[in-house]
Amino acid sequence: MLPIRHCALALACLSALSSPAFAQTSATPAADAGYVPGGSIPKLQGDITIDGKLDDAAWQGALVQEIAYDIQPGDNTPAPVKTIVRIGYTADALYVSFHALDPDPASIRAHLRDRDAMFNDDWVGVFLDTFNDHRRGYELVTNPLGVQGDIIRDESNTDNQEDSSWDGKWESAGRITAEGYDVEMRIPFSTLRFPVGSGEQHWGISLFRNWPRNKRHQLTSHLVPRSSNCFECEWGKYTGLAGARQGRNLEIVPTLVVGKEQTRSVAGSAWHSEKTSIEPGVDVSWAPSPAMTLNATINPDFSQVETDQLQLTVNNSFALFYQEKRPFFLEGADYFNSPFNVLYTRQIASPDYGLRVTGRSGGNTYGAIIARDAEPQVLVPGTQGSGFSALNEKVDVAVGRYRYDFNTHLSVGAIGTFRRGDDYDNSVAGLDARWQQGSHTASAQFLHSQSEYPADIVSIYANDLGNNAKPTGDAWRVAYNFGNRNWGFTTWHEDIDPGFRADLGFIGRVGYDKSLVGGEHTWYRDDSAFNKINLYADWDITHSYDGQLLERELEAQVTVQGPMQSNIRLHGLTRVAYWNGKLFDEHYSDINANFRPTGNLQLGAYLQAGTLIDQGANKTGQRTMIELFGNANIGRGIAVDWDIIRQRMRRDGGTAFEATVVNAGGSWQFDPRQRLRLTLQGSEVLRNQALYPQAVNATARDWAAQLVYSYKVNPRTALYAGASYGAFMDDEHLNMFGNTRSVFVKLSYGWQP
Repeated sequence: MLPIRHCALALACLSALSSPAFAQTSATPAADAGYVPGGSIPKLQGDITIDGKLDDAAWQGALVQEIAYDIQPGDNTPAPVKTIVRIGYTADALYVSFHALDPDPASIRAHLRDRDAMFNDDWVGVFLDTFNDHRRGYELVTNPLGVQGDIIRDESNTDNQEDSSWDGKWESAGRITAEGYDVEMRIPFSTLRFPVGSGEQHWGISLFRNWPRNKRHQLTSHLVPRSSNCFECEWGKYTGLAGARQGRNLEIVPTLVVGKEQTRSVAGSAWHSEKTSIEPGVDVSWAPSPAMTLNATINPDFSQVETDQLQLTVNNSFALFYQEKRPFFLEGADYFNSPFNVLYTRQIASPDYGLRVTGRSGGNTYGAIIARDAEPQVLVPGTQGSGFSALNEKVDVAVGRYRYDFNTHLSVGAIGTFRRGDDYDNSVAGLDARWQQGSHTASAQFLHSQSEYPADIVSIYANDLGNNAKPTGDAWRVAYNFGNRNWGFTTWHEDIDPGFRADLGFIGRVGYDKSLVGGEHTWYRDDSAFNKINLYADWDITHSYDGQLLERELEAQVTVQGPMQSNIRLHGLTRVAYWNGKLFDEHYSDINANFRPTGNLQLGAYLQAGTLIDQGANKTGQRTMIELFGNANIGRGIAVDWDIIRQRMRRDGGTAFEATVVNAGGSWQFDPRQRLRLTLQGSEVLRNQALYPQAVNATARDWAAQLVYSYKVNPRTALYAGASYGAFMDDEHLNMFGNTRSVFVKLSYGWQP
């Protein structure tokens, strides 16, 4: 088990919007007398050069706005620094400038970073709800050096409202001045999706500034009540933009990936060289209207440029989840979200081709994907474990998602995923609904699946779920959440039949039902060093499909926000857990803390100790775990990061196992386009063979390194060149030896005719 510790991007610090609040009466002072949030965005007259200098005459005709309120840690109090924003447009783009004053410009935090890696800096941004329906928004932000970050916001997704994997194509520039810093943005309308028509648009817009000092101040152009459960609902209302057009909105991106890999299985043996891989491909994106996008790809490049974060697998029976990083699946990924994770696109491992359509019109939101996968895999689920297994055949894939929004409060949707091969089939279809008004949110989903599996897949789940080659089953979930300024309450129930399968999703446990009820209370102490305290507790119970108790759990935690951007969490848990035919008592406590002693250094630690199951021995023991993580900036362009986890299990008078995982790396950003990144990973597992009833490896070690150079003109036009090397040892290979090495070059070019 790995602790959940890192804020999801810097914007997750808007926890006041998702965690109920309390304490004193909210104060909502007026901004400067001349400031009016919202208004009509005018058409600009003249040219603007995006260089970070606010000297173009055309800015004089723009709508002037102010980022006037501190919403975190403040409670709609006057912003501690002044920010003037100008907004205007031409026929093909939205223009936004920020004049960000600072009483101490030397304290401005600004670093050269890769895209989406600057959220700990000072930054300014414009958030756009282009359909003005409080559902989906764009968040485009820039630090004082012009480094970009962009996010898709999905207000209906309570698990992950902000997804930074989307990369829009837009321009920005910034510069630090004697008064603070200035930023200019040009956002082509071809990058955005908005209602069809040449008339006046109606958008929701939030103008935002991140001012990180002793505390991280989140500043907005509009009021945000702490009782709000919908951040997007609070954005200012803007009109104008008549005649905005996307042009041809056609982009063709040819790609070429050349690579060579060598492997060997025994130390000292000759390297076995794979044939040099030369893979050309092409992606095509076309938006026939501002509300619809069509994508096609032939022999697509679905390579990952950088390695996945290494995770701790010891004493864990369930498959690990890794984020999607492949461009074709990232754009419009939020269109396919639903309460159950029935679409996990990394299950489409190696497609020969892919087609996709996404769009919105009125209250209708839709998406579809068609692909042919040459190397499919199946996430084989169970009641107490899961794992991936390869299918030795090509499969056809189809996905469809539709949602209808009756109004800003109520929506209903349908989703279907289908995968078929020669002797394999999996089909899932279902309905879902969501209602949100004020402090109340309710959601529900029902799914049905039908499947057919070859014998080798059936044999994996046969002992746990029965020897059935054609399983069928249902899955359903209902949830209710309440949240206001002071209090929060959540309850949900889900039930998944043993025959339910969602092979294109990530549902690793089936054949169970689970219920949870929880609540929280938050105290705000706006003028104190420790300004926010949250107390949360929940109780849940899980049974298998045959009535066996799998888990009964009670947990509680208190979280405190304080100086030096510190966050401290104390957590405790006690439960009865079923494993391998027996019920065990488990309990542990932990502490998680991180802070920034300076603007260039973050330090964090996680400590856990308690009684937990050693799954390999079917016994409990005393487990301790420590994790040390952090990052540091050296000058403008160099950054290092680390995450070290060490776990130990003691029982029966000895140490049963010790496990260590290290993820570390560094990057040197020469300028906004060029970057050199080094990644180092390693793991070690040591077991006392005398304390296990079956044969286990006494020692297993591995490590890997990857070096990647990148030159990015924009998200579509880029060059990558890299090399990697890996080594391992275990009881059969007593000496560490290199077993894999590779080199690659990747080229892509975004052409817009």
